[in-house]
Amino acid sequence: MKHLLATLVAAAFLTAASMALAKDYQVTGPVVDVKDDVIIVKKGNDNWEIARDKDTKATGEIKKGDKVMIKYKMIATTIEGKEAPKGKAEAKAKPDDKMKVEAKAKTK
Repeated sequence: MKHLLATLVAAAFLTAASMALAKDYQVTGPVVDVKDDVIIVKKGNDNWEIARDKDTKATGEIKKGDKVMIKYKMIATTIEGKEAPKGKAEAKAKPDDKMKVEAKAKTK
């Protein structure tokens, strides 16, 4: 039982530490739309959708048209590894070999 509790405490600590280490980013612009789970901000010609939840801190009531500065973090939720296609690697190798042959022919 003590081992399970220690493992859970360690996992919670590592999760909190990884969240704290994630780099902060920010976006500033007028609010296009506000919903319970997302805020949409205009940056240049693009609309940026930033997710939010009950733990997101906001000062005052944010409404459409307000200018806001949002600080956010980007954290991967899943990563899928895939092998590189073999056809592309072979195609890149052939032109290099061709150039070497042409260079040798020119020097002779």
